Amino acid sequence: MTATDQNSIAYHAGEFKTLRDCNVNISTHALQYGTMVFGGLRGYYNAAHDNLYIFRIDDHYNRLVKSARIMQMNPPKTAAEMKSITLELARKNNFRTNTYFRPFIYKSDLQLSPRLHDIHDAFALYTVPLNDYLDTTRGMRTAVSSWRRIDENIIPTRAKASGGYINSALAKSEAVQNGFDEAIFLDMRGMVSEGSAENIFIVRENTIITPHLASAVLEGITRRSIIELARSMGYSVVERDVARAELYICDEAFFCGTGAQVAWIAEIDRRVIGDGNIGPISSKLRDRFVNIVNGEDPEFKHWLTAVY
Repeated sequence: MTATDQNSIAYHAGEFKTLRDCNVNISTHALQYGTMVFGGLRGYYNAAHDNLYIFRIDDHYNRLVKSARIMQMNPPKTAAEMKSITLELARKNNFRTNTYFRPFIYKSDLQLSPRLHDIHDAFALYTVPLNDYLDTTRGMRTAVSSWRRIDENIIPTRAKASGGYINSALAKSEAVQNGFDEAIFLDMRGMVSEGSAENIFIVRENTIITPHLASAVLEGITRRSIIELARSMGYSVVERDVARAELYICDEAFFCGTGAQVAWIAEIDRRVIGDGNIGPISSKLRDRFVNIVNGEDPEFKHWLTAVY
């Protein structure tokens, strides 16, 4: 991921200002305890249209508000207001490149107590130029992590809460330091859950399968989009428990997410998936998704919000 431009315009403490001027006190509650919920939105720049298209912005902010509710937060802005700030921020920066937006709501008081109630909340937003978070031109080499996905009754996985991403960081570093590209979590029951920051799908005998939401997965917006897209293309999609061994015998596998987009998996635990090449269903979904987010597919134009 590209480093943030400290001179870019961000939104913090109720105003637009340069990122370098967006600072918090070291005793801020969110810094001490991870009491923050966040989102991740992508804007895709289409040079031929000279426009930046933000993917499913309303869905992202509706999920952010729901994450805040789980964390006993009172968002200082409505979903509609956060959307408006995002569009204004993009225009102020005059983005003409693919862009990642990171909005978050955090416990902003300078408090020592690790609690959720009676702590003020604040909203902030910054951006990062972003093309591929994962190299989608080649297959991912993955490994099932020794770290288990946090249980819903430990830290709710439906809340995109920053503190829970320690779990993701442990798995990601373990995978990369062991020579892999990405990790695959099992949940506390031993069933397949998701990647460190992506949902996972497999294909068996032309049926697309993904772990259901009870498998401690994030309610991914790209996940929901892929399910809807696949069904519109005539594929059968099933949400169910997935056993670890099924990963080794599936015909295709791929990750999806705001960062990952659609990234196919070539290897899991040193077992080659299929023939080691991107499968036909993964390929069709990836190509169609790329067309959609770049504003080239009229059927799903309603998923995009044009900045200019």
